[in-house]
Amino acid sequence: MKLDKVQKAAQEQFARQSHRYGQGHILENVEDVQAGLEFTQLPPDAKVLDVATGGGHTGLYLASLGHDVTLADIAQPMLDRAAKTAAERGLKVQTSQHAAEQFPYPDDSFDLVACRVAAHHFSSPESFMRETARVLKSGGYFLLIDGSVQDDELEAEEWLHQVEKLRDPSHHRFLTPCTWARLCEANNFSVVHSQLHPFKQPDLNWYFETAATSSENRKQVLELIATAPKSARKLFELTEENGKIVWWWQRLTLVARKS
Repeated sequence: MKLDKVQKAAQEQFARQSHRYGQGHILENVEDVQAGLEFTQLPPDAKVLDVATGGGHTGLYLASLGHDVTLADIAQPMLDRAAKTAAERGLKVQTSQHAAEQFPYPDDSFDLVACRVAAHHFSSPESFMRETARVLKSGGYFLLIDGSVQDDELEAEEWLHQVEKLRDPSHHRFLTPCTWARLCEANNFSVVHSQLHPFKQPDLNWYFETAATSSENRKQVLELIATAPKSARKLFELTEENGKIVWWWQRLTLVARKS
């Protein structure tokens, strides 16, 4: 598997930190997935691809509904842990290691491609969307859940990009709702639903520990927070609670259907 610089950084980061994404992680709560699925009409035994599955929370939930699920990730340790969790729960899934920008599946293979809180690590969202369109059946659905920034908030967007890049160097870029919509439309998708939801992050130290942020980068993030522009403070509701720094991340849920 030939990887570019961004892909290699993601593979190394998530292989090293895979133990932090299982039981007890905030993504274990799949209410956002349940809400997104309300905008789809899947067959009872849909073929599902969960791209960049991480701890497997999305794919395992879909498997529990009776769907035929393939968990895919660039980091094999993530897949190993997700497969172990599936076995413990009595769920049958397939696993496949590959990058998000190139899939090893035939055309028209899946009824649903899901990607949750991962696309900001992809080196080429354009390639990811082309591959998603290729492997989806006609009428199939794309479910994206990821961090985002409200359209036309350029200053706040750039501030958050700096924070995320320092916290986790494998971070590539959050995309705005309009940017995702354009990518969908360019690949023959009709957007069925697109909505930003505020999502309260655990305190900053939890965020640092999850990504194993270096001490130097932690200092730089704290400086960025101390000097954050008003636009960022307002949009992300930066504040302190009981001496801990917290903020409200903007999370996009987008559902699109292949024409």
